Amino acid sequence: MKGIQFMIAAVLCFTAQSGTASAQDAAIDLPLASHAYVKDYESFKLAAANDPEVLVNKSNGAAPAVKPTPFEPPLITGSKVHQYLGLGTIVLAALTAATAPDSECEANCAAVANQPRQTNGTHAHLAKATVAMAAATIVTGLIVHWDDFKLSDGFTDPDNLHIMLGVTGAALMAYAVNKSKNSAVPVSHAGIAEMGALGMLAAIKITW
Repeated sequence: MKGIQFMIAAVLCFTAQSGTASAQDAAIDLPLASHAYVKDYESFKLAAANDPEVLVNKSNGAAPAVKPTPFEPPLITGSKVHQYLGLGTIVLAALTAATAPDSECEANCAAVANQPRQTNGTHAHLAKATVAMAAATIVTGLIVHWDDFKLSDGFTDPDNLHIMLGVTGAALMAYAVNKSKNSAVPVSHAGIAEMGALGMLAAIKITW
């Protein structure tokens, strides 16, 4: 009788221990299951947002990887406006030179002194527009790059050369236009204007 009671007690103890071990195993698996659920839920949220940059690797259960978005600079900035104005100045200077009337003198002004001058023609308007755009280029350059000019860097510094050539070129073109505008007779001014345009072109090339 005692042997039967002993066997019953042993079976009960073994059953209790088995239940405890199962409960511990379940408790150990709970965090893992919870972690997998959280990952799946995050994947579901990203997929629901229709984000094309999200890649979900379900084969190995890896967390979603977000591809970095490439940097795209804005189309309009102060530096780009300055650059566009400088290029526009060169284009207008070329058009001004191309539309110069045949009555303009460069070598022998006395030969055409009595000929009527075109002071309001295409050449004159383009010349004025060139000087206006050159001035706008200088102003925007001073606003955006005012701290780039440093005498301590020397005159051969690219930023210093850019500023000096740009300002000098714009001043030469303005002088050429003003010289021709205020003269009652044709005067030589194309060489000065072209030198100014080349100065601005060199300034653009240095920092291009």
